[in-house]
Amino acid sequence: MHHIYLDHQATTPLDPAVLEAMMPYLTERFGNAGSRSHRYGWEAEEAVETARGALARAIHAMDREIVFTSGATESINLALTGVCEALEGEGRHVISTVTEHPATLATLAHLARRGWHITYLPVDRDGLVTAAQVEAALSTQTVLITLLHGNNEIGTLQPISEIGRLARRQGVYFHVDAAQALGRVALDVHEMCIDLLSMSAHKVYGPKGVGALFVRRRDPRVRLEAQLLGGGQERGLRSGTLNVPGIVGFGKAAALAAARLPEEAARLTDWRERFVKMLQEALPAVHLVGHPQLRLPGQAMLRFDGIRAEDLLLNVRGLAASTGSACASATQAPSHVLRALGLRDEEAAACVRFGFGRANHEDDVVEAVNRLVPVVKALREVSPRWALLQTPAGREGF
Repeated sequence: MHHIYLDHQATTPLDPAVLEAMMPYLTERFGNAGSRSHRYGWEAEEAVETARGALARAIHAMDREIVFTSGATESINLALTGVCEALEGEGRHVISTVTEHPATLATLAHLARRGWHITYLPVDRDGLVTAAQVEAALSTQTVLITLLHGNNEIGTLQPISEIGRLARRQGVYFHVDAAQALGRVALDVHEMCIDLLSMSAHKVYGPKGVGALFVRRRDPRVRLEAQLLGGGQERGLRSGTLNVPGIVGFGKAAALAAARLPEEAARLTDWRERFVKMLQEALPAVHLVGHPQLRLPGQAMLRFDGIRAEDLLLNVRGLAASTGSACASATQAPSHVLRALGLRDEEAAACVRFGFGRANHEDDVVEAVNRLVPVVKALREVSPRWALLQTPAGREGF
């Protein structure tokens, strides 16, 4: 039995071409990109700048607008805290949503403790926020809007271009968390009026431990306070010795993703739709969570009424996916994203996230369904909740 990996939103396998590009910088080309007096440093610096150019082209930015970091979490911290520290004399208000990634929510909570006012916009049952909601929340104190483009749990894509144009008209900086979107949907920071964009290599078949932040340099030029101080690397915005092998891998991964995006997105969307359709035809009470069309390719969060997601994944052999619950403390708590959509605790506990990607073959669609269906049926046969749902009172409860 071969293992089926359906958790590409958590991380992606390293593309063999990416590993090949990285290997020389893990061995004989070991120089520090900050060493300017010999060929080892020159080689490293040239490799970093090549990667910077590849990443810039993937999002239609200028090379010098790319700042390398350790990952999307650091990029988000730098973007949010850096902007707020630079602009605190002009206003102390930030707009976001209740369904952001924990990296954003934790940073915003930190800013709130320092006296910033944070507006968390609600979303609809598909996870969407509207430009009208953002506009209504704006005030003369607003300096930043920050949104997650493609939700890491439910896959919903926000109307980034529309909100970006609004932010531009109002003279407010717009930050986008594109950790899930990069390489999966088309990104153009100019057409979408994005001022800061956070990215991560390991979500796009690159290595772990490296990310980047796009920082707009003109129209408008973004003002940003550095959060890591030291040797002044990355134009002083992010000090620290550069992770040359990781950066080389990120550049290669971004170039491959940009070249393959149209074909890959179409294929993964087709696989996801077939997967969902087959499960819903084979089983009753299987619901897609999130927007049915405006979502990441290859991603499907499904609610299997009457069972617990943990039980399903523990009993399905050779299949990797994620539950819709997050353990944030000593007790198991439903995801804040699923709660924001209006799901009750028992509904959130029945959600499983599946994510197709390059680790899969077309045959995995049918095979995954074949492994899931009998387990769902078996779990429902012994589930008191499923038995309750078959009664009129139980159906009304859902």
